[in-house]
Amino acid sequence: MPSSTYSVRVTKDYLVFCAGHFITYNGDHCERIHGHNYRVAVEVEDDLDENHYVFDFIALKDLMRELTNELDHRMLLPTTSTKVRLEEAGTNVVVRYQDRHWSFPKDECALLPIANTTAELLADYLGCRLRERFVERGLSIPRLMKVEVEESFGQSATVTWRRWE
Repeated sequence: MPSSTYSVRVTKDYLVFCAGHFITYNGDHCERIHGHNYRVAVEVEDDLDENHYVFDFIALKDLMRELTNELDHRMLLPTTSTKVRLEEAGTNVVVRYQDRHWSFPKDECALLPIANTTAELLADYLGCRLRERFVERGLSIPRLMKVEVEESFGQSATVTWRRWE
């Protein structure tokens, strides 16, 4: 017996955020600070509801737009890194990596509960936040969700999350 699966995907010109970041890698390397014009796409899969929707496009776009707006024009900083230390210094955040340090205005930073500001972990962060928003608004959590973060044309990372039945 054939069965169908349904999914919806949104990516819009306004599901973007410009942000600065750097990543640590290979245990003892740290990139220079640089920025990207990130683009986000989200796809959800589930059964059709009573309206014959998987998920309302408008609601999905609006929720993701709220999240990308929170990151727009910010310095992305990882709060759970074992390599990077963050310290508050008045109205600034001082960031330390080995013998290097930077200071940023706190209100211009996005302090993220991730270990590194890679596209993979940014996608996972946005997916977690999106599921939290679903719960806050009384929306059902879809069976499958994919969040893609593109940091430059042709270079992206996707995380896939599945609801345990």
